[in-house]
Amino acid sequence: MEARIVELAELLRQNGIRVSPAEVTDASVALSLTGVSERETVRGALKATLLKRAADHDLFDRLFDLYFSGLQGVLDGLETSILRRIEEEGVLEGDELEMLLYTLRDMGQRLSPLTQAMLDGDAGQMAKLLRGSALQLDFGELASPLQAGFYARRLATGAGTSQARGDLDELADRLKAKGIDPAKVELVGRRLSERLREVEAAARRYVEQEIRARGSKNKQKEGALAGRAFSELSREELDRTQLAVRRLAEKLKSRLVRRQREKRRGALNVQRTLRKNMGLGGVPAQLVFRNRRPQRPDVVVLCDVSDSVRNVSRLMLLFVHTLQARFAKVRSFAFVSDVGEITQHFKEVDASRAVDLAVAGQSINVYANSNYGRAFMLFAGAHLGAVTRRTTVLVIGDGRNNYNAPNVWALKELKRRARRVIWICPEDRPSWGFGDSEMALYEKAVDQVVVVQNLGGLEAAAEQIVSG
Repeated sequence: MEARIVELAELLRQNGIRVSPAEVTDASVALSLTGVSERETVRGALKATLLKRAADHDLFDRLFDLYFSGLQGVLDGLETSILRRIEEEGVLEGDELEMLLYTLRDMGQRLSPLTQAMLDGDAGQMAKLLRGSALQLDFGELASPLQAGFYARRLATGAGTSQARGDLDELADRLKAKGIDPAKVELVGRRLSERLREVEAAARRYVEQEIRARGSKNKQKEGALAGRAFSELSREELDRTQLAVRRLAEKLKSRLVRRQREKRRGALNVQRTLRKNMGLGGVPAQLVFRNRRPQRPDVVVLCDVSDSVRNVSRLMLLFVHTLQARFAKVRSFAFVSDVGEITQHFKEVDASRAVDLAVAGQSINVYANSNYGRAFMLFAGAHLGAVTRRTTVLVIGDGRNNYNAPNVWALKELKRRARRVIWICPEDRPSWGFGDSEMALYEKAVDQVVVVQNLGGLEAAAEQIVSG
């Protein structure tokens, strides 16, 4: 175990965490006392003895998980030297084998570390190269098995597979130039290429292992977050919640695709049915239906981005724009007192970054006092053309109007023009109508109010948005 601690300490140093020889000794003593059967006990002992600063804890956790993640396990079977295998199988013998070894020595330092590790069957070095590549990747967005191929290719490339492929091509050219039988050169190349594919397969196994581990952790974390009010979330918890919202949107997207596919079948096409069944004496054994063009709704989002409701606005915007391909058109507007369109943000950058821009005051003054009545009036005056009979309008906010004129008439005008108006409110009904809350009034001017305070509420709201 002491050798593993030394290797981990070196990995920490390579990533900017200072570790002294004395601390490595302390870590070894600590593990001799605690034992190594419990992973979290080992983590705690190493963290206590190797770290000096609390600021290094998060990086240590990532490096610890990476080092003890079982990378060596995914490389099982790669410990055999390819050179020994070529010799044992008699692919090359005598002078030809000597010529291969001489050529490799001549290529020397030009061989990539991965090529050398494959030739030697050095699984430890291969693991080190994959580990180094993994450190350069951000696995934060890794959540679905569908992403495995993309991440595995990046992981393998970072470990040096492209350079290794170049080495194999150069080696083949040199061996042919030395007069070795091309068929034997091809066999050598095949053995080396097989080992390279095994490394790529190991990279994929590692990514799949990460997906399983992260999926389990995410489910546990999301379970803990499911009942937490959005207003109480820390920045880290909000980031995890955003991942959960993305997964929810992807799940509902699949459901929408199935539903729209089912609705495509229209009325019976009599002419095509008769033509198709001419050979059956005109008896309509096979019916042909018209394809109905799917009617995808428009969505207009009008969201309060003031401090009191910023988290729920952020998450609902992320949800809607993750789903936007399933809607005909999505337009988003932010308000506090003024109103500004933020749709363009979602066209220029990814949804998460666009949400950051939307709530950061890029389009309006986010430090003003909330004035729902003024915002509704301004929207009705400048943007009413965005609302048609195909539009679902989402209003996101707590309805606290700072005792300004509520201008319910403007909200009623939205309802008159829209297919439906759904209000997403982060406050419970018992608080409506108290203080500066106008929710009791606004509820009468919309089709539906859904209370959203946590992930469970957001899922219920999501069902309402995608239904009907």
